[in-house]
Amino acid sequence: MERSSMSQELVNRSPDLKRLRDEGFAIEVVQPAYLVVRDVPYVNSRREVKVGILVSELSLANNVTTKPTTHVIFFSGEHPCHKDGTNIAQITHQSGTQNLGGIAVHHSFSNKPGPEGYRDYFEKVDTYVRVISSPAQSLDPNVTAKTFRVIETSEEESVFKYLDSASSRAKIDQVTAKLKVRKLAIIGLGGTGSYVLDFVAKTPAKEIHLFDGDKYLQHNAFRSPGAASGQELEQQLYKVEYFKNIYSKMRRNIFAHPHHIDDSNVGQLKEMDFVFICVDRGSAKKLIIEKLESWNMPFIDVGMGIEKVGTGLTGILRTTTSTAQSSKHVQKRVDFTDDDPEGVYNQNIQIAELNAFNAAQAIIKWKKLLGFYHDLEKEHNSTYSIDCNLLTSEETAETPYFIADETKVKA
Repeated sequence: MERSSMSQELVNRSPDLKRLRDEGFAIEVVQPAYLVVRDVPYVNSRREVKVGILVSELSLANNVTTKPTTHVIFFSGEHPCHKDGTNIAQITHQSGTQNLGGIAVHHSFSNKPGPEGYRDYFEKVDTYVRVISSPAQSLDPNVTAKTFRVIETSEEESVFKYLDSASSRAKIDQVTAKLKVRKLAIIGLGGTGSYVLDFVAKTPAKEIHLFDGDKYLQHNAFRSPGAASGQELEQQLYKVEYFKNIYSKMRRNIFAHPHHIDDSNVGQLKEMDFVFICVDRGSAKKLIIEKLESWNMPFIDVGMGIEKVGTGLTGILRTTTSTAQSSKHVQKRVDFTDDDPEGVYNQNIQIAELNAFNAAQAIIKWKKLLGFYHDLEKEHNSTYSIDCNLLTSEETAETPYFIADETKVKA
């Protein structure tokens, strides 16, 4: 079977096909122009519940579906029956094996809804599925054609290895498309940086570059997403390799750079479109930020100061944004001194929720910059105080930030 490289694009552009997919039908478009619906339960003459495939012609205009030209549909499988094993005569049309789009079909069915025919392919498919599957569901209430089968994508179609059904079901495909930046960098894959990756990995950013020279050790497992096994910890992979392995299960184009950023390699960041800085060491921040500012490259720097007070912890989380339009505040908001090695945070206290919260603040701000979220304040620095649950916004920018398109984020 030849799979159409335009399959998912066609589905996204055709409301009737998109509705079929969003409601859980296992649909696919194959060449030359057939709509395939898999996982259709039916009853055979032996009163057994089986699964078949519906195949329909597909009428298109400019790669968008039009009204179906025929009410006839084809079926791969035995002739569907009532629960007593007798053929569903109301849909019987013709029988005989033929090949449609690489699928061997054995029957064609006719169930004309009226003189005007079917309005669209959702109505056509849904009607036939109801007729064919009802007897099977009366024998086994658990069977359904709405299987929400995982829909794989090609590299040409998507950065994701399977369809982003969350955006399509929420009907925010066009909003999500604003996040298709060309190259993102995350510097530092510790607690906060690993959560930044977790959030960014679920966006259509075309490339994600990870920079960190440390290995993923036992203490890291307690302040990063997911749950590492003891076996995985024993491998002592570099953090960038460990996280690349995890998130490459769902998406393409994650690049691991197992080294810290310093004078010898900071130039690698010049190819990026946006940078998340998630490192503790002030001297490293200073080098990175000076270079990014000299290139007018937008970035977000995150940090937290946690201290032990009595028998509990308190502190402040900071999220600082820099764009070409607003960057002068960075020098006074970011601490460029190297952390005290005796500090509470550097003892790896398990504060995963603070790491995740700081990362979420950074991601929300990044999405505001791209127009995914509305941004009335346009703050470029925000802080969250743990003990009093206070979130502040400062350093308001007066002008828009930058505009995302399909290939490049431009300052």
